[in-house]
Amino acid sequence: MGVSFAVAASNLTNLVRDFLFDQRTREDYQMTERVAEAVAPELAYLSADSLNRILESNAETMDGRLMVLDTNGKVQFDTFGALCGRRLELEEVLQVLTGGSEEAYGFYTPGRETVEKMSGESGADYVAYCAREIRLGERRLGVILFVSRIQSLMDSLNTVQWQLVTVFLVIALGALVLALILSQVVTKPITDLSRIMGKMGKGDLSVRAPIRGSGEMKELAEAYNTMAAQLESIDKTRNQFVSNASHELKTPLATMKIMLETMMYQPDMPRELQREFMEDMNHEIDRLTGIITDLLTLTQTDAKAKELKKEPVDLSGLTEEIIRLLSPAAKKRGQSLTGEVEKGLTMRGDRNRLHQVLYNLTDNAMKYTPDGGAIHVSLHLDGEELVWRVRDNGVGIPEEDQDHVFERFYRVDKARSRETGGTGLGLSIVRQLVTLHGGTVTVKSRMGEGSEFIVRLPKEGA
Repeated sequence: MGVSFAVAASNLTNLVRDFLFDQRTREDYQMTERVAEAVAPELAYLSADSLNRILESNAETMDGRLMVLDTNGKVQFDTFGALCGRRLELEEVLQVLTGGSEEAYGFYTPGRETVEKMSGESGADYVAYCAREIRLGERRLGVILFVSRIQSLMDSLNTVQWQLVTVFLVIALGALVLALILSQVVTKPITDLSRIMGKMGKGDLSVRAPIRGSGEMKELAEAYNTMAAQLESIDKTRNQFVSNASHELKTPLATMKIMLETMMYQPDMPRELQREFMEDMNHEIDRLTGIITDLLTLTQTDAKAKELKKEPVDLSGLTEEIIRLLSPAAKKRGQSLTGEVEKGLTMRGDRNRLHQVLYNLTDNAMKYTPDGGAIHVSLHLDGEELVWRVRDNGVGIPEEDQDHVFERFYRVDKARSRETGGTGLGLSIVRQLVTLHGGTVTVKSRMGEGSEFIVRLPKEGA
């Protein structure tokens, strides 16, 4: 930017300089031409007195020195009266006399002494010569030479030049300051965001970008903060998941280790007690197997979210199938498992995963419903949605726990969950599979009155 301003200032000052100088040159040419036309008749008829009067009058008007030279370059008349009879070998005179030019112009800095001698101006550094051919008809009579005092012009040019340079320097400085301010306004948020991203790249997911101003930078900062919050939430969920999974796996292993050590160090343990320990260890192994199976299911669901096997699914038939499948287990506990299924309801989706959704919900209702309780499963069409409802009259879920029951390893009653063989992952799997099909799952519950899980699936499928 500074270079651009310097170039612009230089070009503009040169344009102004050239314009003023060309204007002065044209004026000197015009005045010299008029004098040449005025003196031509007088020079032709050798009217010396009249010629001197014309030269002196014009020299005073033109504020300079006038000389008349013959065709040999010798001074015949001089308003200063100092060079009469001397030959002048000035470049401009030679161009007119021998170079075939009608007029010539040049300016010089020959030194103050020469300038004063030629123009009579003291303390000046510049002098200009304007030569014009004197002709009467076809006859060349000589050359008129005008010694122009141009010091005032050069001083004006220098003044204008410095003024322009000063103006451009002020403008350039102002532009530089403004550019620095704007760069701070524009680049500082980017620099801050880059620094914050660097911290995030090193593992600090808690950092947030400050929201400043408006427009694209504000939107960028808000988008980054949203992304950072999601990543932080995912990281916390992952850490919690790993912690919970470790705890869930460690507990049955620790229990089995205690039982095995007891059996090892008490070889005379009664056979009935050994059998009881073996049954407990078998139960713990089953629980470990269930946890690992559910973990694998969640992992596969996360990794293959886009790999649903979409096909037409008879949801009515699937619902009746699960009721038939679980009825013997319900009957064994004295529970009533009933269904209310609207016929002919189908959707596009993954049959195996939809089967797992309803199976988990129904099985979960049976586990948390006391012996002799009732579970009711229904399927109906609600507008463009297919709705599953699994209702029980079990113990119910506290209101403060209802927002968390779909979280991984979350249990309302940990002791009871372990007794029933629950892993704390069944409802998480349900929510994940329902979400993959573009649906939602919610729960309604009151303590002592039971719970109702509601699954809504789009009729058109995932």
